[in-house]
Amino acid sequence: MDRSKISTLLFLIVALTFLAAVSAVRDLPGDYLRLPSDASRFFHEPENDDNVQGTRWAILLAGSNGYWNYRHQADVCHAYQILRKGGLKEENIIVFMYDDIAFDIENPRPGVIINKPDGGDVYAGVPKDYTGDDVNVDNFYAALLGNKSALTGGSGKVVDSGPNDHIFVYYTDHGGPGVLGMPVGPYLYASDLNEVLKKKHASGSYKSLVFYLEACESGSIFEGLLPENINIYATTASNADESSWGTYCPGEYPPPPPEYSTCLGDLYSVAWMEDSDIHNLRTESLHQQYKVVKDRTINGVYYGSHVMEYGDVGLSNNHLFIYLGTNPANDNISFVDESSLTLRSPSAAVNQRDADLIHFWDKFRKAPEGSARKNEAEKQVLEAMSHRKHVDNSVELIGKLLFGIEKGPELFNTVRPAGLPLVDNWDCLKTMVRTFETHCGSLSQYGMKHMRSFANICNAGIQNEQMAEASAQACSNIPANPWSSLHRGFSA
Repeated sequence: MDRSKISTLLFLIVALTFLAAVSAVRDLPGDYLRLPSDASRFFHEPENDDNVQGTRWAILLAGSNGYWNYRHQADVCHAYQILRKGGLKEENIIVFMYDDIAFDIENPRPGVIINKPDGGDVYAGVPKDYTGDDVNVDNFYAALLGNKSALTGGSGKVVDSGPNDHIFVYYTDHGGPGVLGMPVGPYLYASDLNEVLKKKHASGSYKSLVFYLEACESGSIFEGLLPENINIYATTASNADESSWGTYCPGEYPPPPPEYSTCLGDLYSVAWMEDSDIHNLRTESLHQQYKVVKDRTINGVYYGSHVMEYGDVGLSNNHLFIYLGTNPANDNISFVDESSLTLRSPSAAVNQRDADLIHFWDKFRKAPEGSARKNEAEKQVLEAMSHRKHVDNSVELIGKLLFGIEKGPELFNTVRPAGLPLVDNWDCLKTMVRTFETHCGSLSQYGMKHMRSFANICNAGIQNEQMAEASAQACSNIPANPWSSLHRGFSA
C-alpha cells in the first residue's frame, strides 16, 4: 500500500474515533447536531479541583421588588446559603436585592424567607450589599468590573478578581426578549451586558466565569451575542422566545404553606439549587447539573421551558466545586444521575408573568368578605389587568398603524433564526422603547414581553419619527396606575 493511501486510512480512523467520542458525550436530541459545541466540550481540559488556584467570587442579583415577586429574593438568599456552606467567604459574595420582602406586611413569617414549602429560613445572615434604589444596572456593572469609583451607594463591595480567579454570576428576575428587569430603571439590555462581559475578559481579571440566568426569554440575552472564546459559560432558564416559570405557587402542587399567597421559587432556579444542596460538588460537573436542570425545568405537559447553554460550552466539564465550593456534609454523596431530582418535580408551575395575578387572586380569595384586605386585593387585580390590556392594545395598534392591519401582527411576532441576536441596532431598540413609554406609559415587568415587537420595528427600518407619530395616535394619555412610568420611571 503506497504512502498516500496509508495517510488517508489513518485520517479516516482518527476522524471516526473523534466522531464516536463526540457521539458518546453528546446529550442532545437526535435531530439536533451541534458538533462545534460538542467538540469544545470534548477537547476542553477540565480543571483539577485539587489544583484550583485563585479566589472564588460571586454576584447574586434579584432584579425585582414587591411581595408578589417574593420568589426572586428567595432564590438569591438560597443561593447565598449554598455558597457560604460551600466555603466562599462573605467578602467575596456580592448580593443585590431590594430587600422589601422579609419584613413586608404580607409576609406571614416576618424576618424569614423560605424557598420551598418545607424549607427553612434562607434570609438569615445574607449581607445587604446593594438594596433599594442601589439595585440598578450601573452598580451591577461596576461591581462585576471591579470599578469602585463607578458605584453609587451600597456596601462598596466589587469583584476585585485576578487572572487565576473564578466568578459565578446568578441573576433572577422578570425578562423579555433582549432585556432583564431591575427594580429601579433603566432595565438591563443584552447588548450592554455582553459588552461588559467582553470588557471584563479584556481586563484579564478572571480565569473562568459562569453565568446562571433566570428570566423569561433569557436565551435572548446571549443568543448571537456571547462569544465562545472569552472563558464564559452561561445557562438560561428558557430559550430566546419562551417564558420561564415560577414554582411552589398557591393552587399548585406542592403548594406553599397555606398562609403564603405567593410563589416561593422559580423552576429553573430551584432545580439547580436543590441539586447543589444534596450533592458533593467536587464530583458533579457543570454539564451534569445542566442536564438535571434541563430535565426538571421541561418536566411538564402544560408548562416548562428549554434550558439553554451559551458561550464556552467546554467549561461545563469543570466541577461545580470550582465556582460554588461544596458543603462538607455532602462529602460522601457522589453524583449518580438526574433521577433523584427529576422525581421531585412539581406537578405544575406558573408562568412568570402571571405570578403577580396568582398572588392578588389568592389574597382576594382568602380575605374575609367586606374586609379592607379583600377590597385592596380586588383593586390590585383590576389594576393589573387594566395595565395589561392597555399595554397589549397599545402595542397592537402601533403595529397596525405602522405596517397595516394584517401585516402588523405578523411582523411583530416574527422570531429570528437561532444564532442571530434579537436586533441589529440596540440603540434603536432603546429609542423605540423610550418613545413608546413617553406616549403610552411604562412597559413594566409584564410589558417586557413586547420587546420583540420593538426590535422588529427597528429591523424593519422604521424611523423614530414614524414611531412617535404612531405612539401618539395609539395613546391619548398615560394611565396613572402603579405600573405607570409616572411612578416607576422609564425602561430605557
